[in-house]
Amino acid sequence: MTESSPTSTSSFAGRLLYLAKENPNQVRWLAAVVGIFLLIYFLPAGTARFDNAVLEGIRLTHWYAQEHVILCLLPAFLIAGAMAAYLNEGAVMRYLGPNASKPVAFGMASVSGTLLAVCSCTVLPLFGGIYRRGAGLGPAIAFLYSGPAINIMAIVVTAKVLGLELGLARAIGAIVFAVVIGVIMHLIYRREEQARATKNSRGFSGELSRPLSQIGFFFGLMVGILVFANWAAADSAVWMTLHAYKWHITAVLSGLFALLLIRRWNWPLHQVAVLASAVAIAAVLVPSVPELAFAVGIIGLMLIATLRDEDREWAEQSWEFTKLIMPLLLVGVFVAGLLLGRPGEEGLIPSEWVVLAVGDNGLRSTFLASLLGGFMYFSTLTEVPIVQGLIGNGMGKGPALALLLAGPALSLPNMLVIRTIIGTQKTLVYCTLVVVMATLSGYLYGQFWP
Repeated sequence: MTESSPTSTSSFAGRLLYLAKENPNQVRWLAAVVGIFLLIYFLPAGTARFDNAVLEGIRLTHWYAQEHVILCLLPAFLIAGAMAAYLNEGAVMRYLGPNASKPVAFGMASVSGTLLAVCSCTVLPLFGGIYRRGAGLGPAIAFLYSGPAINIMAIVVTAKVLGLELGLARAIGAIVFAVVIGVIMHLIYRREEQARATKNSRGFSGELSRPLSQIGFFFGLMVGILVFANWAAADSAVWMTLHAYKWHITAVLSGLFALLLIRRWNWPLHQVAVLASAVAIAAVLVPSVPELAFAVGIIGLMLIATLRDEDREWAEQSWEFTKLIMPLLLVGVFVAGLLLGRPGEEGLIPSEWVVLAVGDNGLRSTFLASLLGGFMYFSTLTEVPIVQGLIGNGMGKGPALALLLAGPALSLPNMLVIRTIIGTQKTLVYCTLVVVMATLSGYLYGQFWP
């Protein structure tokens, strides 16, 4: 008598389990369909809080698209694409790789991140660019944290608005965080990083494809354009003077960049001249919307690069980063707005809950502040007035510092994109380190300087 198959001898539940094991993809699809249906079916649509929260998600995404996509993300995508196209893997690994001198690697990563003064989302394409080009995980993470967290002007504004004591605590904490978190990530994944370094180093020289001066000028001008195009208003005479002339400075830097492309990258003069004319026409016709001229310039750059065999990879890599990062950022910003609303507005989570949760210097309040800051989205410098308002409503100094240390460096959109670059496990470890260190720093600060 032959042995009967599992489907003929097992119980009904056993047969279902057998089929599920044989068709795991179908089970995942079924679970996803059922889950989405149940979510939609039980949505509290029609209730005032839910409807307002949906509108807050839409409004925050709308604001993000207007204020950040063209001026922040598009130039960041271009810089990241240029890293992939023009930076030699061996040269990156020589200065930032797992086997590079640790003081040099972490020093370069922290300083370069600090000079950018960008938000937690704008730094992502740049982080992805240096990591994929061979930078070690530790230095790349130090760069990822330092960009939005050690913004020099944010430190100055914090000291001026919230007090010198809190400003110094934020500066010291952020600088230490960038290095310590990077070192911990390096130590945790040192074996994996060593294997990655060995694999990446094969066949690569440590020399750049172009002279260092050209490469440095090329990236320096693009970073300068990114920084000055996004120069935010702040309560500082010097800062506001630069803000008043930010588009003039951006135009000068753009002109120098065009000249560099013609003289050193051998771009045809007539093509660059046509692009410059299009940018000028857009700026003259619609002076109130400088984003239009900015977008024309970026699109034109990528079109010219696409037509050139030697520069096509720049456009292709920039497009790859755009496809990878943009959808996740927009979804993440919408969900952040849905849950927490915009500054001063309500999402699904009532603001009074937030105020009550962080109203003292206890460990629980400090942890909740760092966790909340990790999920909220902060544009450059906006974290200071938000914390100022929370302090006015009773927030303790410890939770305030924790939010300032965790908030600018993390956000829900930021987490979603980091996961696609370094994987789920490393992302969870990085986010946990930021939240834990922010909590401990805030708690100690709140106990000694209440």
